[in-house]
Amino acid sequence: FQSMTIEAGRNLCGWKDANSTEFEEDTPNPVVIFMPEVSKTQMGGTMRLGKRRTVLQPGCLAAQLYGDTEVDERHRHRYEVNIDKVPELEAKGLKFVGRDTTGERMEVIELDDHPYYVGTQYHPEFLSRPGRASPPFLGLLLAASNQLEEWKSSDEAKEKFRVEDPFAEE
Repeated sequence: FQSMTIEAGRNLCGWKDANSTEFEEDTPNPVVIFMPEVSKTQMGGTMRLGKRRTVLQPGCLAAQLYGDTEVDERHRHRYEVNIDKVPELEAKGLKFVGRDTTGERMEVIELDDHPYYVGTQYHPEFLSRPGRASPPFLGLLLAASNQLEEWKSSDEAKEKFRVEDPFAEE
């Protein structure tokens, strides 16, 4: 998600020096920054950890994959998208389709006219299971196998890819 945002800054906005302050502290175009509300010197408790709610734009690919516009996923990070750069990134086509409940933190990005450009700030692998891939991973597999458009347009196709989770609680 963060690397995808850096890439969009460089190639969509033309900021050849776009970067994360994690990689280049004095970058002229910081598209990813250290979370403003935490200390850079005291490392204990400086991460956004645990399950958090993300609100997705209706109709976006992520909402279609999740089958909902509100999802709870697990976080573990210290850096986030610089909200000051969001309007310029969106003007060039990067869509921030998922945000936290305050609307201030970017959580999911998409790019139109791309086979599958979906990135998440949270970690969908934490809730993924052998028989039930997390929706972003399912979307990637569908896109890689040229089945995403069929899945999006057909309830029958969605059922075809639904697998019962052998570890689900009864």
